Amino acid sequence: MVQILVDNNIIEAENGANLLQTCLENGIYIPNLCYLNDSQEPFAACRLCFVEIDGHPVAACTQKVSEGLQVQTDTSAVRSLQKTAFRLLLSVHEIKCKECSANKRCDLQRIAKFLKVGLKPKGLEIRLKDPGLDSGHPYLIVDQNRCVLCGKCVQVCLQKHGHSYLTFAKRGFDTVISGYIEPDDIPLTFSGCTLCIDICPVMAISLKEGIKS
Repeated sequence: MVQILVDNNIIEAENGANLLQTCLENGIYIPNLCYLNDSQEPFAACRLCFVEIDGHPVAACTQKVSEGLQVQTDTSAVRSLQKTAFRLLLSVHEIKCKECSANKRCDLQRIAKFLKVGLKPKGLEIRLKDPGLDSGHPYLIVDQNRCVLCGKCVQVCLQKHGHSYLTFAKRGFDTVISGYIEPDDIPLTFSGCTLCIDICPVMAISLKEGIKS
């Protein structure tokens, strides 16, 4: 075990443990969307979990714990980076909370409250995808304008099956989650696995009508 200092609080943790996970386990909330506990390779996609170490911003999910590490999670620079990343995420997100099945269980709502940022900030140009609903996957429907591109669905599918049947497609603002089946793949059959649906922080993935979980 080693000791680290987080916001002037001494925390004991395993040497080499993930910093983000260590903070969360010790009641120190750091905004995040893409991190999975015990992930071998942190995805580092959402860019929300910034902390400050030695005066420099670092994504907490990519930082390992070591003896004497000193971390600040609430500096003005950290909050500015987090708010900027969050606003960019909102610029491609359709805000219809009252109509959304994730309402009051949504990680976006939690992060907005924590950062004190409205879900509809003024002066923000919204760029939505058309069409928003993607039914190209054999068993799933993805609401691309609700999806936050955290990649958790891709990660859990890979961990569970050894091959992910979901992937990122396109680039930039046009990036989407898409079905992924190569011609030489073993034929995809639905086994009742709904990990991708369960892990989604905004409930952007659902089963097609007639498919039973």
